Amino acid sequence: MFKGKKVIVFGERDGVPGPAIAACMKAAGAEVVLTVTECFV
Repeated sequence: MFKGKKVIVFGERDGVPGPAIAACMKAAGAEVVLTVTECFV
């Protein structure tokens, strides 16, 4: 589904961090161009 797609990943400090989402996206075939973990409090 994500094969050949470029994605930008936004994670949350108190939720799912960006690197964890990025790993899932890479496993699904996407190219991760930016990974950020922020605090949205």
